Amino acid sequence: MDHLADNQFPVQNVTIVGVDLMQVERVLYRLNWGKVIGGGVVSGAWLGLFLGLLLSLFTTNGMAGPLVVGLVGGIIFGVISTTIPYAATRGQRDFASTMQLVAGRYDVLCDPKTAEQARDLLAKLAI
Repeated sequence: MDHLADNQFPVQNVTIVGVDLMQVERVLYRLNWGKVIGGGVVSGAWLGLFLGLLLSLFTTNGMAGPLVVGLVGGIIFGVISTTIPYAATRGQRDFASTMQLVAGRYDVLCDPKTAEQARDLLAKLAI
């Protein structure tokens, strides 16, 4: 596709189709209460700092108060939002993972009116 685009081919006439789709789950690490709570603290702190910063833009008393309130509130929210789902699984899913959708192969389809031009450009690439 990059070769076609570099040679001014109208790429809007091309469709890429993924065939034989698979869901791949990659295990990252084992979960325990420490990691769950720590992750909740970190994610909550980021959210809280962001919200505290936004609040501080609309106050005239300074930035420290809204930042501290946002940070503490974010940490509390983060810990609650991570520990409740982890406790609900009761040890049935004690790992963290990422999911990805992968195709077994990709088919490139082209509009019939520009297919010959695409074929010619790709033939030059193979030389």
